Amino acid sequence: MKTPDPIPSFFVYGLPDRLVDIGFVHVETVMARRNMHNGNVAPHKHEQMGQLTFWTTGGGTYYMEDRTLRFAAPAITFMPSHVVHGFNVCGRSDAIVLSIADGALTAISTLIHRPLDTPLMVEGSTDRPEWRRLGALMEIMQQCYNDAPTAASPAISGLAATLLERAWRLADDTQVAPQDARTVLARRLRTTINRHFREEWSVERYATELGSTPYLLGRAARQAFGLSVMHMVHERRLLESKRLLLFTVRSIEDIAIEVGTQDPAYFSRFFRRYTGVSPGRWRKSQIEHMRGHGDGAPYQEPGRIAPDAPDRTTIQETS
Repeated sequence: MKTPDPIPSFFVYGLPDRLVDIGFVHVETVMARRNMHNGNVAPHKHEQMGQLTFWTTGGGTYYMEDRTLRFAAPAITFMPSHVVHGFNVCGRSDAIVLSIADGALTAISTLIHRPLDTPLMVEGSTDRPEWRRLGALMEIMQQCYNDAPTAASPAISGLAATLLERAWRLADDTQVAPQDARTVLARRLRTTINRHFREEWSVERYATELGSTPYLLGRAARQAFGLSVMHMVHERRLLESKRLLLFTVRSIEDIAIEVGTQDPAYFSRFFRRYTGVSPGRWRKSQIEHMRGHGDGAPYQEPGRIAPDAPDRTTIQETS
């Protein structure tokens, strides 16, 4: 029997996960739930929706998977579903948060052609007109929701598309071409890997699941991500291992089983192969870094699973 996921998954923060409609949207401020977190939001994820957050005041430390980042308002973040995140912010901090179902994000992605399965954080300045416009759009979206929560989905989805497009332009002014068939297949592969990485699926099994062939699937994976199919599986397994090491107190043996490797010795060799250190040493160094070095620079362990692949977490500061 599969053990429960030790990293909490919420509907909105503090509320148990539940099924959401394809067009679901929800808008509120971070401090509307101050009584639950008081500015210290523990690492968590959302299974069926992404979150777009516009920080209007304050700042603090943001935790995104295995990264620790300092930020100050104005800033905008986008967290896709399944991405572990949390933050500690000062008392004067606040933000407007849009939670939007994956189904609605899929529709948006066909309009703006941006990688909406990739986390984003952008810092800016209130002196820049682009940031004032972003703030105004977020306020309009919040007002639409406050006026008519049950009827606001179409209008808010349209505003969300505009906000996400502008946020990505602030991060990178390069125009992104529409997704071709290989890119679509590669993104479907990554979604499938997210569901099945704990299982011993072969490349052939993934290809059959996606209605493709091992050759075409491998070409798509390398074009989109610079990785083979099995390297993508290993990268996802490594990411889950880091999540459990960093955000839980479970033993190395339990984590090995949770990520699909029954042999703790094999798991340790796997982890060391891609990070250069043992799981226990990595956990210790990361926790020490988070406690004592909240300077915004993510800890760099020796070695990476994909040294030639582009970093698929976009974190950009705009002046």
